[in-house]
Amino acid sequence: MSYLYVSEKGASINFQQNYFVVSYKDGMTRQIPAETLESVALFGNIQVTTPCMQQLLERGIPVTYFSTGGKYFGRLESTKHINIARQKKQIFLSEDADFCVAFSKQIIDAKIRNQVVIINRYIRSAQVTLDDEIMQMKNSIRKLPECKEKNEIMGYEGMASRAYFRAISKIIHPDFKFSGRSKRPPKDAFNSLLSLGYTLIMYELFGVLQSRGLNPYAGFLHSDREQHPTLASDMMEEWRAVLIDSLALSLIQGREIMPEHFVRDEESQGVFLTKEGMKIFIKKFESKLRTEVKYLNYIDGRKSFRSAIFLQIGELVKAIEGGDSSLYQPITIRLAEGGEAYGQFGI
Repeated sequence: MSYLYVSEKGASINFQQNYFVVSYKDGMTRQIPAETLESVALFGNIQVTTPCMQQLLERGIPVTYFSTGGKYFGRLESTKHINIARQKKQIFLSEDADFCVAFSKQIIDAKIRNQVVIINRYIRSAQVTLDDEIMQMKNSIRKLPECKEKNEIMGYEGMASRAYFRAISKIIHPDFKFSGRSKRPPKDAFNSLLSLGYTLIMYELFGVLQSRGLNPYAGFLHSDREQHPTLASDMMEEWRAVLIDSLALSLIQGREIMPEHFVRDEESQGVFLTKEGMKIFIKKFESKLRTEVKYLNYIDGRKSFRSAIFLQIGELVKAIEGGDSSLYQPITIRLAEGGEAYGQFGI
C-alpha cells in the first residue's frame, strides 16, 4: 500500500484515469494507483484539485496538512468510520477513575521500559556511565504500582523522562548536543527531529483511532485540552522511544543527517529541517513504519510497525468494549543477545 508525502513547494495533486498524479514544478510527475493509496500528508503550499478531493473523500483516504516545518494544521476525511455506540463507551470510561488509573499505569510503565532499552542500545559505544539515570528511571517503574491518581503517575513519568533525556545528552554525537527537551518551537536540531516525529506519529495514530470507530479526543491518561487529540496523545506514549527517539538517534549517530540539514528561524528562534533534511527524515520515517519485527505476543510471525499500530488499536477497542484496561497490553521491547530490540514484556 502507498503512503504519499508531498513537501515540494508548488506541487499539485490531481486525479486522472484511476491514478492520483503528483505534478512538480520541474515538470516531473508521480502516479499512484487509486487502489493502493491509504493516506496523504502535505507539507507547505501543495495544491489539491477539487476532483482529487472528491475521490479522496469517496475512497476514505485521509489528507493531513502540515506547515513546511511540520506544524499540524488539520485533516480532510470522510465520516464513514463513525461508531457512536463505541464512542459512548469510550467517553464513559474516560470518566471512570479506576479504569483511567489502571490504563495509565500500563502505558507509562511501557514508555519508561522502552526508554531504558533505547539508552542501553547506545551506551556500549558511547563510553559513558549512565548508572544514575537508569536507576532513576527504574525507580519510577517500581513506584508506579503504588500510584492512586493520574497526577502521581505523570509525576514519575516526568522524573523518568528528565533522566532519560539527560542520558541521551551524554550519548548523542557532539554536533547535536542539547540541554533537554524543548518544543513549540524546538530550540536545537535533536529536538526538531523529535517534535516532527512526534507530530507525524500522533496523526498516524489519530487516523487509525478514527478508522476503528474511536474518538481521538477522549483519552484516559492525559488531561483534556481544547482541540487536543488526547487519546492519540495517550497511545503515542508507548511508541515514542520505539519509533521516534530511536529513529532520530539512528539518523544522528549514523551521520545520515548533519547540522547543515537544519536552519534557525530568526523570528521564533526555533530550529527546523531544511527541504533536503525533510526529505531524509520522511524517507527514514516511512522506512521505519514499514520495518517488520516479531514483537506482538498475540500474533504469530513478523509485522510492520504500521501494522502493529493498527493491531494495538484493535486491542484498545477490546479493552473499551469489555470495560477492562487489562485487556490492553502496551508494546515493550528489550535487547536481544545481539543487541537488537525485540518484543517482550519486561526488562
